Amino acid sequence: MRKNDFSTLILIAAGAALFLASACSVNVRKEPNGDDKQVDINTLAGNIHVSKQADVADVGLAVYPGAQPKEKDSGDDKSANVNISGFGYGIKVIALEYQSPDGPTKVLSFYRDQLKKYGHVLECHTSSFDLDMRMNTRKAGDTNDLACEGPTGNHVELKAGRRDDQHIVAVEPDGSGSSFSLVYVRTHGKDADI
Repeated sequence: MRKNDFSTLILIAAGAALFLASACSVNVRKEPNGDDKQVDINTLAGNIHVSKQADVADVGLAVYPGAQPKEKDSGDDKSANVNISGFGYGIKVIALEYQSPDGPTKVLSFYRDQLKKYGHVLECHTSSFDLDMRMNTRKAGDTNDLACEGPTGNHVELKAGRRDDQHIVAVEPDGSGSSFSLVYVRTHGKDADI
């Protein structure tokens, strides 16, 4: 993921929190250094859970052998667990970033095999990380199939699943090795639950 992707997830959650702020309860757990670790907001219109503690098991993919969690830099966290739900909508995003001494080719090969359990594996070449999180915006005749969006570039994403239930691995070169993100996205409209 790009540097600001996790910050964007937090901003989305904060915006939703402001929207749902009437008649709410807020629970904030702090890290020993005073930073927010987890925020839970419950309102009459919906709930928001934002945590820096994401579990790779919730993504449904194994960690590439020998990979290490990416170091936090400039205040940007490298994992996130965001769950926003309310009447008629919901989104769950779990994202973690890792580094490997192995190059992108090896990492991509490993995850192509891992993603097969979720269906056809789509390979996208983009200029930035792309999440397709549209909920109930399909028109008659549209499918729930994943697609590559945006311009082409050297950022490689592997996607499997459906638009409303997708597993994504984004890989990019990092020095002589690679950096990669493991992401699970689940969305729903009024007719489903997360």
